[in-house]
Amino acid sequence: MSQYITGGNKLKVHITFCVAVLAFLLLGMYFLHVTGFRFNNLISAFTDCLFFLFCIYTGRWLCQKWYLEQRLILFFLYTLLACIGLAIFKWLLVCYVFNNPYAGFIEVVRDAMPFFLIGLVIGMLLKLIRTSLQKELQDAQIKAEQKEGEFSLLQSQLSPHFLFNVLNNLYGISIEEHERIPALLLKLSHLLRYTVYGDKKLFVPLKEEIEYIKNYIEFEQIRISDRLNLVTDIAPVNNTGIKIAPQVLIVFIENAFKHSKNTLNQEIDIDISLKITGNFICLLVSNSYQQQKNNDAMLNEGSGLGLANTIKRLDLLYGNDYELKQATENDLYHVELNLKIKE
Repeated sequence: MSQYITGGNKLKVHITFCVAVLAFLLLGMYFLHVTGFRFNNLISAFTDCLFFLFCIYTGRWLCQKWYLEQRLILFFLYTLLACIGLAIFKWLLVCYVFNNPYAGFIEVVRDAMPFFLIGLVIGMLLKLIRTSLQKELQDAQIKAEQKEGEFSLLQSQLSPHFLFNVLNNLYGISIEEHERIPALLLKLSHLLRYTVYGDKKLFVPLKEEIEYIKNYIEFEQIRISDRLNLVTDIAPVNNTGIKIAPQVLIVFIENAFKHSKNTLNQEIDIDISLKITGNFICLLVSNSYQQQKNNDAMLNEGSGLGLANTIKRLDLLYGNDYELKQATENDLYHVELNLKIKE
Protein backbone atom coordinates (compact mmCIF):
# COMPACT_ATOMS: atom_id res chain seq x y z
CA MET A 1 0.00 0.00 0.00
CA SER A 2 2.77 2.43 0.92
CA GLN A 3 4.55 1.66 -2.35
CA TYR A 4 1.35 2.45 -4.27
CA ILE A 5 0.96 5.76 -2.44
CA THR A 6 4.59 6.84 -2.86
CA GLY A 7 5.55 5.27 -6.16
CA GLY A 8 2.35 4.61 -8.10
CA ASN A 9 0.89 6.58 -10.98
CA LYS A 10 0.35 10.07 -9.56
CA LEU A 11 -2.83 10.80 -11.50
CA LYS A 12 -4.44 7.53 -10.40
CA VAL A 13 -3.39 8.13 -6.79
CA HIS A 14 -4.90 11.63 -6.74
CA ILE A 15 -8.11 10.56 -8.45
CA THR A 16 -8.51 7.67 -6.01
CA PHE A 17 -7.88 10.00 -3.09
CA CYS A 18 -10.38 12.63 -4.30
CA VAL A 19 -13.07 10.04 -4.88
CA ALA A 20 -12.46 8.52 -1.44
CA VAL A 21 -12.64 11.92 0.32
CA LEU A 22 -15.80 12.98 -1.49
CA ALA A 23 -17.42 9.61 -0.85
CA PHE A 24 -16.59 9.91 2.85
CA LEU A 25 -18.01 13.45 3.06
CA LEU A 26 -21.18 12.55 1.15
CA LEU A 27 -21.65 9.51 3.37
CA GLY A 28 -21.34 11.81 6.38
CA MET A 29 -23.95 14.14 4.90
CA TYR A 30 -26.28 11.20 4.39
CA PHE A 31 -25.99 10.08 8.01
CA LEU A 32 -26.60 13.65 9.19
CA HIS A 33 -29.71 13.77 7.02
CA VAL A 34 -30.91 10.41 8.42
CA THR A 35 -30.45 11.62 11.99
CA GLY A 36 -32.66 14.64 11.33
CA PHE A 37 -30.24 17.37 10.27
CA ARG A 38 -31.57 19.39 7.34
CA PHE A 39 -29.30 21.24 4.90
CA ASN A 40 -30.53 24.61 3.65
CA ASN A 41 -29.10 23.97 0.21
CA LEU A 42 -27.83 20.58 -0.96
CA ILE A 43 -25.85 22.16 -3.79
CA SER A 44 -24.15 24.47 -1.29
CA ALA A 45 -23.37 21.47 0.94
CA PHE A 46 -21.83 19.57 -1.99
CA THR A 47 -19.84 22.68 -2.89
CA ASP A 48 -18.51 22.75 0.66
CA CYS A 49 -17.30 19.18 0.13
CA LEU A 50 -15.41 20.26 -2.98
CA PHE A 51 -14.10 23.29 -1.10
CA PHE A 52 -12.89 21.02 1.71
CA LEU A 53 -10.99 18.95 -0.88
CA PHE A 54 -9.51 22.16 -2.27
CA CYS A 55 -8.34 23.08 1.26
CA ILE A 56 -6.60 19.71 1.58
CA TYR A 57 -4.62 20.33 -1.60
CA THR A 58 -3.88 23.89 -0.52
CA GLY A 59 -2.40 22.60 2.74
CA ARG A 60 -0.44 19.99 0.81
CA TRP A 61 1.00 22.66 -1.50
CA LEU A 62 1.94 24.96 1.40
CA CYS A 63 3.72 22.11 3.16
CA GLN A 64 5.62 21.05 0.03
CA LYS A 65 6.51 24.55 -1.11
CA TRP A 66 7.64 26.10 2.15
CA TYR A 67 7.65 23.79 5.19
CA LEU A 68 9.64 20.93 3.65
CA GLU A 69 12.10 23.49 2.28
CA GLN A 70 12.69 24.70 5.86
CA ARG A 71 11.43 28.20 5.02
CA LEU A 72 9.27 28.42 8.11
CA ILE A 73 8.67 32.18 8.19
CA LEU A 74 7.32 32.11 4.63
CA PHE A 75 5.36 28.98 5.48
CA PHE A 76 3.50 30.69 8.35
CA LEU A 77 3.03 33.86 6.31
CA TYR A 78 1.57 32.11 3.29
CA THR A 79 -0.54 29.84 5.48
CA LEU A 80 -2.08 32.95 7.05
CA LEU A 81 -2.66 34.50 3.64
CA ALA A 82 -4.19 31.23 2.41
CA CYS A 83 -6.62 31.18 5.34
CA ILE A 84 -7.66 34.77 4.62
CA GLY A 85 -8.01 34.01 0.91
CA LEU A 86 -10.11 30.91 1.57
CA ALA A 87 -12.36 32.85 3.93
CA ILE A 88 -12.92 35.60 1.35
CA PHE A 89 -13.53 33.04 -1.38
CA LYS A 90 -16.11 31.22 0.76
CA TRP A 91 -17.84 34.52 1.62
CA LEU A 92 -18.02 35.47 -2.08
CA LEU A 93 -19.54 32.07 -2.89
CA VAL A 94 -22.21 32.54 -0.24
CA CYS A 95 -23.01 36.09 -1.34
CA TYR A 96 -22.97 35.88 -5.13
CA VAL A 97 -23.25 32.22 -6.10
CA PHE A 98 -25.83 31.07 -3.56
CA ASN A 99 -27.76 34.38 -3.55
CA ASN A 100 -27.24 35.48 0.02
CA PRO A 101 -25.96 39.04 -0.50
CA TYR A 102 -26.53 40.07 3.12
CA ALA A 103 -24.36 37.32 4.66
CA GLY A 104 -21.84 38.80 7.03
CA PHE A 105 -18.17 38.02 6.51
CA ILE A 106 -17.58 37.30 10.22
CA GLU A 107 -20.60 35.03 10.34
CA VAL A 108 -19.42 33.02 7.34
CA VAL A 109 -15.90 32.70 8.77
CA ARG A 110 -17.24 31.62 12.16
CA ASP A 111 -19.55 28.96 10.69
CA ALA A 112 -17.47 27.51 7.88
CA MET A 113 -13.76 28.15 8.45
CA PRO A 114 -13.13 25.63 11.27
CA PHE A 115 -14.27 22.89 8.90
CA PHE A 116 -12.01 24.17 6.14
CA LEU A 117 -9.06 24.69 8.48
CA ILE A 118 -9.31 21.00 9.32
CA GLY A 119 -8.94 20.27 5.59
CA LEU A 120 -5.89 22.56 5.44
CA VAL A 121 -4.21 20.74 8.34
CA ILE A 122 -5.11 17.31 6.91
CA GLY A 123 -3.44 18.27 3.62
CA MET A 124 -0.25 19.27 5.45
CA LEU A 125 -0.20 16.07 7.50
CA LEU A 126 -0.80 13.87 4.46
CA LYS A 127 2.10 15.52 2.65
CA LEU A 128 4.38 15.01 5.64
CA ILE A 129 3.37 11.34 5.93
CA ARG A 130 3.88 10.73 2.21
CA THR A 131 7.30 12.41 2.29
CA SER A 132 8.29 10.33 5.30
CA LEU A 133 7.19 7.11 3.58
CA GLN A 134 9.11 8.07 0.45
CA LYS A 135 12.26 8.67 2.46
CA GLU A 136 11.93 5.36 4.30
CA LEU A 137 11.41 3.47 1.05
CA GLN A 138 14.37 5.22 -0.58
CA ASP A 139 16.60 4.48 2.42
CA ALA A 140 15.48 0.85 2.42
CA GLN A 141 16.14 0.58 -1.31
CA ILE A 142 19.60 2.13 -0.96
CA LYS A 143 20.47 -0.22 1.89
CA ALA A 144 19.20 -3.21 -0.09
CA GLU A 145 21.28 -2.20 -3.11
CA GLN A 146 24.34 -1.67 -0.92
CA LYS A 147 23.88 -5.08 0.72
CA GLU A 148 23.32 -6.75 -2.64
CA GLY A 149 26.47 -5.14 -4.06
CA GLU A 150 28.52 -5.99 -1.00
CA PHE A 151 27.21 -9.56 -0.97
CA SER A 152 28.05 -10.00 -4.67
CA LEU A 153 31.56 -8.69 -4.03
CA LEU A 154 32.09 -11.01 -1.08
CA GLN A 155 30.69 -13.95 -3.02
CA SER A 156 32.99 -13.24 -5.97
CA GLN A 157 36.02 -13.04 -3.65
CA LEU A 158 35.27 -16.25 -1.77
CA SER A 159 35.62 -18.76 -4.63
CA PRO A 160 39.02 -17.46 -5.86
CA HIS A 161 40.25 -17.54 -2.26
CA PHE A 162 39.30 -21.21 -1.87
CA LEU A 163 40.76 -22.09 -5.28
CA PHE A 164 43.99 -20.29 -4.41
CA ASN A 165 44.49 -22.43 -1.30
CA VAL A 166 43.73 -25.69 -3.11
CA LEU A 167 46.00 -24.94 -6.07
CA ASN A 168 48.76 -23.88 -3.70
CA ASN A 169 48.47 -27.28 -2.00
CA LEU A 170 48.38 -29.15 -5.32
CA TYR A 171 51.57 -27.44 -6.37
CA GLY A 172 53.37 -28.70 -3.27
CA ILE A 173 52.10 -32.27 -3.74
CA SER A 174 53.01 -32.33 -7.44
CA ILE A 175 56.68 -31.82 -6.59
CA GLU A 176 57.08 -34.78 -4.25
CA GLU A 177 54.07 -37.07 -4.92
CA HIS A 178 52.98 -36.40 -8.47
CA GLU A 179 51.31 -39.82 -8.74
CA ARG A 180 48.57 -38.62 -6.36
CA ILE A 181 47.62 -35.66 -8.56
CA PRO A 182 45.00 -37.43 -10.79
CA ALA A 183 42.89 -38.52 -7.80
CA LEU A 184 43.16 -35.09 -6.26
CA LEU A 185 42.17 -33.38 -9.52
CA LEU A 186 39.08 -35.56 -9.78
CA LYS A 187 38.10 -34.65 -6.23
CA LEU A 188 38.81 -31.00 -7.00
CA SER A 189 36.48 -31.08 -10.01
CA HIS A 190 33.57 -32.10 -7.74
CA LEU A 191 34.42 -29.32 -5.32
CA LEU A 192 34.65 -26.67 -8.03
CA ARG A 193 31.39 -27.77 -9.63
CA TYR A 194 29.56 -27.01 -6.39
CA THR A 195 31.57 -23.82 -5.86
CA VAL A 196 30.59 -22.47 -9.29
CA TYR A 197 26.91 -23.41 -9.26
CA GLY A 198 26.18 -23.24 -5.52
CA ASP A 199 27.49 -19.68 -5.23
CA LYS A 200 24.74 -18.34 -7.47
CA LYS A 201 22.06 -18.84 -4.80
CA LEU A 202 21.54 -17.02 -1.53
CA PHE A 203 20.58 -20.25 0.23
CA VAL A 204 21.07 -23.89 -0.70
CA PRO A 205 19.80 -27.15 0.87
CA LEU A 206 21.90 -28.09 3.89
CA LYS A 207 22.09 -31.61 2.46
CA GLU A 208 24.08 -30.32 -0.55
CA GLU A 209 26.37 -28.26 1.68
CA ILE A 210 27.14 -31.33 3.82
CA GLU A 211 28.00 -33.38 0.73
CA TYR A 212 30.33 -30.58 -0.35
CA ILE A 213 31.98 -30.53 3.09
CA LYS A 214 32.46 -34.30 3.05
CA ASN A 215 34.11 -34.09 -0.38
CA TYR A 216 36.42 -31.39 0.89
CA ILE A 217 37.36 -33.43 3.98
CA GLU A 218 38.10 -36.44 1.77
CA PHE A 219 40.28 -34.21 -0.38
CA GLU A 220 42.24 -33.07 2.67
CA GLN A 221 42.54 -36.65 3.98
CA ILE A 222 44.17 -37.68 0.72
CA ARG A 223 46.48 -34.69 0.90
CA ILE A 224 47.75 -35.04 4.49
CA SER A 225 46.78 -38.57 5.50
CA ASP A 226 50.14 -39.40 7.15
CA ARG A 227 49.83 -36.71 9.85
CA LEU A 228 46.06 -36.47 10.27
CA ASN A 229 44.07 -37.52 13.32
CA LEU A 230 40.57 -36.67 12.21
CA VAL A 231 37.33 -37.14 14.14
CA THR A 232 34.09 -36.23 12.37
CA ASP A 233 30.53 -36.32 13.61
CA ILE A 234 28.37 -35.03 10.79
CA ALA A 235 24.70 -35.86 11.21
CA PRO A 236 22.93 -36.86 7.98
CA VAL A 237 20.23 -34.48 6.72
CA ASN A 238 17.59 -35.77 4.32
CA ASN A 239 15.21 -32.82 4.50
CA THR A 240 15.93 -30.64 1.45
CA GLY A 241 13.76 -27.89 2.95
CA ILE A 242 16.45 -27.02 5.50
CA LYS A 243 18.66 -24.41 3.86
CA ILE A 244 21.88 -22.56 4.58
CA ALA A 245 23.98 -19.85 2.95
CA PRO A 246 26.49 -21.60 0.65
CA GLN A 247 30.11 -21.98 1.78
CA VAL A 248 29.81 -20.37 5.20
CA LEU A 249 30.77 -23.60 6.98
CA ILE A 250 33.58 -24.71 4.70
CA VAL A 251 35.76 -21.69 5.53
CA PHE A 252 36.06 -22.72 9.19
CA ILE A 253 36.83 -26.31 8.22
CA GLU A 254 39.32 -25.15 5.61
CA ASN A 255 41.07 -22.94 8.18
CA ALA A 256 41.26 -25.88 10.59
CA PHE A 257 43.23 -27.94 8.06
CA LYS A 258 45.36 -25.01 6.98
CA HIS A 259 46.42 -23.89 10.46
CA SER A 260 46.89 -27.45 11.70
CA LYS A 261 49.17 -28.23 8.78
CA ASN A 262 51.32 -25.21 9.66
CA THR A 263 52.01 -26.44 13.21
CA LEU A 264 55.29 -28.11 14.23
CA ASN A 265 53.48 -31.15 15.59
CA GLN A 266 54.09 -34.49 13.92
CA GLU A 267 50.38 -35.22 14.10
CA ILE A 268 47.45 -32.96 13.23
CA ASP A 269 44.37 -33.15 15.44
CA ILE A 270 41.07 -32.02 13.94
CA ASP A 271 37.61 -32.58 15.39
CA ILE A 272 34.54 -31.60 13.31
CA SER A 273 30.95 -31.84 14.52
CA LEU A 274 27.93 -30.71 12.51
CA LYS A 275 24.42 -31.24 13.88
CA ILE A 276 20.95 -29.73 13.97
CA THR A 277 19.88 -28.67 17.45
CA GLY A 278 16.39 -27.23 17.66
CA ASN A 279 16.11 -24.46 15.07
CA PHE A 280 19.87 -24.07 14.68
CA ILE A 281 22.63 -25.63 12.60
CA CYS A 282 25.55 -26.15 14.99
CA LEU A 283 29.14 -26.46 13.77
CA LEU A 284 31.96 -27.24 16.21
CA VAL A 285 35.55 -27.34 14.97
CA SER A 286 38.72 -27.93 16.99
CA ASN A 287 42.20 -28.16 15.51
CA SER A 288 45.87 -28.12 16.43
CA TYR A 289 47.13 -24.56 16.55
CA GLN A 290 50.39 -22.73 17.13
CA GLN A 291 50.98 -19.01 16.87
CA GLN A 292 53.84 -18.63 14.43
CA LYS A 293 55.00 -16.69 11.45
CA ASN A 294 54.47 -18.08 7.99
CA ASN A 295 57.23 -17.46 5.47
CA ASP A 296 54.89 -17.83 2.55
CA ALA A 297 54.08 -14.21 1.66
CA MET A 298 51.28 -15.18 -0.70
CA LEU A 299 49.60 -17.25 1.99
CA ASN A 300 49.92 -14.42 4.49
CA GLU A 301 48.30 -12.06 2.06
CA GLY A 302 45.15 -14.14 1.67
CA SER A 303 45.01 -16.13 4.88
CA GLY A 304 42.29 -14.03 6.51
CA LEU A 305 40.30 -13.15 3.41
CA GLY A 306 37.94 -16.13 3.49
CA LEU A 307 37.16 -15.78 7.19
CA ALA A 308 36.64 -12.01 7.04
CA ASN A 309 34.35 -12.32 4.01
CA THR A 310 32.40 -15.15 5.61
CA ILE A 311 31.72 -13.09 8.73
CA LYS A 312 30.51 -10.22 6.55
CA ARG A 313 28.26 -12.60 4.63
CA LEU A 314 26.86 -13.95 7.89
CA ASP A 315 26.08 -10.39 9.00
CA LEU A 316 24.35 -9.64 5.69
CA LEU A 317 22.34 -12.86 5.38
CA TYR A 318 21.63 -13.78 9.00
CA GLY A 319 21.86 -10.53 10.97
CA ASN A 320 21.15 -11.48 14.58
CA ASP A 321 20.23 -15.07 13.67
CA TYR A 322 23.72 -16.47 14.17
CA GLU A 323 26.37 -16.77 16.87
CA LEU A 324 30.10 -17.25 16.30
CA LYS A 325 32.63 -18.05 19.03
CA GLN A 326 36.38 -18.48 18.51
CA ALA A 327 38.93 -19.31 21.20
CA THR A 328 42.35 -20.92 21.73
CA GLU A 329 43.17 -23.31 24.58
CA ASN A 330 46.04 -25.78 25.13
CA ASP A 331 47.36 -25.45 21.57
CA LEU A 332 43.86 -26.05 20.21
CA TYR A 333 41.76 -23.61 18.24
CA HIS A 334 38.01 -23.89 18.85
CA VAL A 335 35.22 -22.55 16.64
CA GLU A 336 31.52 -22.73 17.46
CA LEU A 337 29.02 -21.47 14.89
CA ASN A 338 25.25 -21.58 15.42
CA LEU A 339 23.06 -20.63 12.44
CA LYS A 340 19.30 -20.31 12.52
CA ILE A 341 17.73 -22.67 10.01
CA LYS A 342 16.42 -21.10 6.80
CA GLU A 343 13.45 -22.83 5.21
